[in-house]
This record gives sequence, structure tokens and C-alpha cells, in this order.
Amino acid sequence: MIHADNACPFCDVEHLTDIIEVDGDIIFLKNKYHVIEGADQFVLIEGRECKIDMPAYPKEKMRRVIKMGVKQWQNLLASGKYEEVLFFKNYGIMSGGTIRHPHMQIVGFPKLKSELLFDEAELRGIIIAECDGVEFNISNCPRVGFGELNFVMEAGGSIDTLADFIQVAVHYVMNFFNKRCTSYNIFFYRRADKIFAKVMPRYATSPYFVGYNIHFLPNNIERIADEIRENYFSG
Repeated sequence: MIHADNACPFCDVEHLTDIIEVDGDIIFLKNKYHVIEGADQFVLIEGRECKIDMPAYPKEKMRRVIKMGVKQWQNLLASGKYEEVLFFKNYGIMSGGTIRHPHMQIVGFPKLKSELLFDEAELRGIIIAECDGVEFNISNCPRVGFGELNFVMEAGGSIDTLADFIQVAVHYVMNFFNKRCTSYNIFFYRRADKIFAKVMPRYATSPYFVGYNIHFLPNNIERIADEIRENYFSG
């Protein structure tokens, strides 16, 4: 559960340890709450405020958060210490998160086969927008369920545009997708020179998927794509 009533460890900046890099109020550090044996765990604290999240960030702040995260993720991948490095965000009680303060996590695994982590088809779909070497789409082969919004950044693509698209996706998921949606995940992936990301609305996971690995294709993805285009890109 989200520990909303306990003192927030990420607000207590004076007592943070093992800090690796700071950019204003964005802090990247080793995670002292180890839950995976044999892996190195890191946290990207997105800012000093507990009560806001990505949809409310100024565009410049959102871009700095994503740039810092991608930079540290790629640094760990290039370090030679890990076979794979996971980069993701949990937000909300249904996401797997335990701390309300907006943050992202990076976890380095000395042994983990990257080819087992995702199928590139899960990151493709109906294109919503394209700009600066970044594609924004909605899955027509979703990994788990409904309303999965994806991003594909080609080599040389703009991280600023990637950040802008992610912010749009999170804002849509938390405000327009479904009034019952209060949680989401962001997952980042890499393959060759491409970066992929997925914003996934989170609910109680379908028993068809949990028990039998059955995926359902939503019948409203065209409508969602049109809605995002109209609300965010029609101007």
C-alpha cells in the first residue's frame, strides 16, 4: 500500500545518503530499500514536492526529469556491470508503488536476458503523433490490457519530445482515460539504438492474463487515438 501517513523519506533531503547526481531538486541516488537480492537498485527523486506529479510539471521540469533518468539508465547500461538495467515508474496504489512521493527506479541486474523482457510488437500500434524522431502510438497488441500508450525514439531522436509525449500520455491517462484510473506505470526499454517506453494505466489485473496469459485487444483504441489527437495535438 502507499504509505501516505508515514514520514516521507524522499522529503527528508538532509538525511539522504549515497547521492550520485543532483539537478536542482531532482536527485539520483542509490536505493537503501533493497528488495531484490543480487541487483543494484537506484532511485530518481523527481522533485521536492510530494503532492504533485508529472501532469502538473512545467514542461522544462518534465524534460529535465526524463533526461536525468535516461542519462543514468544509459550510464549503467554502458558500465559493463550489468547484463540488463530496468528503468520504470510506479505511481498510485495499483501500480506496485509503496511511496507516494514522485520518483522513478533504475535496477541493474548482472544476469538478465534482455530478449526475454519484451516483444517489440507490444510497443507498436496506431500512430497518434510523430515528431523529432519520436513516435507516439497506442498499442494494438497490448502487453496486459487497455489503453497502453507507447513511444519509440529512433537513434538521434529528441529526448525533449519523448518527455513531452510521455507527459501528454500521463495527463490523458489520469484525467480522461477512465475516471476510476488513479494509478499508472511507465516502463522504458532499449533495443539496438532505439529507446521504447510505455505508459500503462493500472487497475486490478485481469484474471485471464494472470492465470492464463490471455491478452484482449480493446475495441476502442481508434477512439482513444482520436481523442488524444483532438485534445493535445489539434492546435
